[in-house]
Amino acid sequence: MSEPVYILGGCQTDFARAWSREGLDISDMIRESSLGALEACGLPASAIESVHVGNAFAEAQRQQGHLGAVVSQVVPELWGVPASRHEGACASSSLAALAAMAEIEAGRYDCVLVLGAEEFKNLPGDVASQNQNSAAWRDRENIDCKFMWPAVFGLLANEYDQRYGLDRQVLNDISEMNYANAKRNPLAQTRGWHFAENSFAEDDVLNPVIEPGVRRLHCGQITDGACAVILASGKFMASYRQSRDKRDPIARIRGWGHRNAGIRYHDKVERSKDSPYVFPHVRQAIQEAFNRAGIADVKQLDGIETHDCFAMTEYMAIDHFGITAPGESWRAIADGSVAFGGRLPINASGGLIGCGHPVGATGARMLLDASRQVTQRADAMQIAGAEQIATLNIGGSCATVCSFVVGRD
Repeated sequence: MSEPVYILGGCQTDFARAWSREGLDISDMIRESSLGALEACGLPASAIESVHVGNAFAEAQRQQGHLGAVVSQVVPELWGVPASRHEGACASSSLAALAAMAEIEAGRYDCVLVLGAEEFKNLPGDVASQNQNSAAWRDRENIDCKFMWPAVFGLLANEYDQRYGLDRQVLNDISEMNYANAKRNPLAQTRGWHFAENSFAEDDVLNPVIEPGVRRLHCGQITDGACAVILASGKFMASYRQSRDKRDPIARIRGWGHRNAGIRYHDKVERSKDSPYVFPHVRQAIQEAFNRAGIADVKQLDGIETHDCFAMTEYMAIDHFGITAPGESWRAIADGSVAFGGRLPINASGGLIGCGHPVGATGARMLLDASRQVTQRADAMQIAGAEQIATLNIGGSCATVCSFVVGRD
């Protein structure tokens, strides 16, 4: 990266809130996260020169589009500031961050607000589930199922089983790890949840099958929520530091990767049949982020925030990051490498399974948590000595893929 891009700070809403039950909606999430980010960074609204919003399903869930304009509506201090909305399913706010970075790197703007927001709890769960199906190829996936996304990632589990062999208990272990991590996170949706003794097992009562290959506790928690971060140029950072303690560490985006594949699940798997990786383009996005950050491999990371919309997605991420050889992700679970306190903790926040998954907000939330880790501000979630954290955020069946490496400056 030729031009530095810094993360000054940000704000995440409480992912356990159901905003519609309070008479509120997605616009209120946008307002709270935007103002919270400004307060966290000690900035006036006048410092913001551009706004980028990530969201996937507002039209379906709330019949509300045009979210770029919603920002200045609910935060009048931003009236007149250019704003855009980005959609890439679960990777929407990562795309918003990439657009903001491009503006900073091009010299257009020096201080940009990036936010992601999503509202799901205003509609019944089965309706919200159907709305999310638009992130697949509508009526052309040829998957016989009741719930599209559990079915898709159940097929991914079966694909791994056929190629490499898969002990399904490992998926339960991933879920248990992420729920445990979420208990340290004061903003996690599941921080107060409790489980029976045999919940994380192949138990058809406590952990029933949702679709073949996926059990209930393997599923990420779709929820309400928003997250905002403020990105800045090196020029802005120079003056910003004059008004703060110069010893305060600041997070910097050191590298990024972005790749897309076709929307249909089966086509991606068919194309990769001769590759050691099930999703070669995911591996490519991660390696691009590493290359731009100037790191050789995953051993130079201190932690990872990865997409775990299902436990199988995290299993896939482990070998695609290079933590293990392809098909051997189970080794990193078995030896505790990726547990909190291990050599490379994954999802210290609890991830999508434990922290929650307000789809359009997830990419921004990952960036914020990564920045908190490297600046030693993650409190009970802190990875000891963390200096470099990577993220992996995917949309749909790994159709849109974004990865970042966040370091400390």
